[in-house]
Amino acid sequence: MRIDIVSLFPGIARGALGESILGKAQERGLLDVRHWNVRDFAPGKHRTTDDTPYGGGQGMIMKCEPIFGAVEAILKESGRELLPRIVLLSPGGRPFTHAVAREFSALPHLILVCGHYEGVDQRVIDHLVDGELSIGDYVLTNGALAAAVVVDAVARLLPGVLGDDQSASDDSFATGLLEFPQYTRPAEFRGWTVPEILLSGNHGEIAQWRREQAVAKTREQRPDLTLLPSQS
Repeated sequence: MRIDIVSLFPGIARGALGESILGKAQERGLLDVRHWNVRDFAPGKHRTTDDTPYGGGQGMIMKCEPIFGAVEAILKESGRELLPRIVLLSPGGRPFTHAVAREFSALPHLILVCGHYEGVDQRVIDHLVDGELSIGDYVLTNGALAAAVVVDAVARLLPGVLGDDQSASDDSFATGLLEFPQYTRPAEFRGWTVPEILLSGNHGEIAQWRREQAVAKTREQRPDLTLLPSQS
């Protein structure tokens, strides 16, 4: 899978995505992440990428010309062979969920456009991107942070990235429930012990216990999840 990140601060996402599991996935050719600096496509001597909003107001708005230029450069470089999905990271977008991550992981090519300042010129939304995406009901200083989150969540669903593909299927939200409690050695720490059932070796009973624990945790912490079993 190829993912292109269009940002004013490409070093933010590049640093985060070059480490650990995702860094190794790129080295192994399982994931191709490319970073593009919007400023490189800004016209004029000063490479201006933002300006004051028409109609007045606080803050600065990202100009449409350099964003269009960056995305069009990506399309030209890729030859449009991968049929990319173009997404703007924005607080006003649809919520990013595990289901969306799985949807994106099936794409051959994803382009993430990172908003900054007070937002982007509306013409980017109306005429360039396929949609907007938000990682939560809060505002970040720049969209590169959100892009790194999206890439991480999507990439770990790609075959081979985690080493054991079963790991992703057991994650919180993968089955509509939060993940069950996990323990490792030592069996006792400061008087706190691992539940006996996990030491029993009875895989059927362990699976049942984990399911019950996941349901109980979800009822307590995220009763809004739609796949939560009924109270009856």
